Amino acid sequence: MKTTIDVPDDLYRRVKAKSAMLGKPIREVTVELYVRWLAGEPPAGPGPSPQAWLSGWLESADAAVHAAPASRPARDELAADRDRLDRR
Repeated sequence: MKTTIDVPDDLYRRVKAKSAMLGKPIREVTVELYVRWLAGEPPAGPGPSPQAWLSGWLESADAAVHAAPASRPARDELAADRDRLDRR
């Protein structure tokens, strides 16, 4: 079935851009939203607050740093490369 709906220009541009990034046609996105709404799934919320997001991101970064293998400091790496280039 075909229908016509009035969507604000800015909203449509944002939906079109995101659907293009996901490789989905707008029709598919629209049908998916209708199916979710009929199934009673709650709409996606605005997400965590900026402070909560940053806190989670920093915790993830700390975990990644602690899990990283030990290596030489960047200064030593740069000095070794500089020495290698000077020897040419």
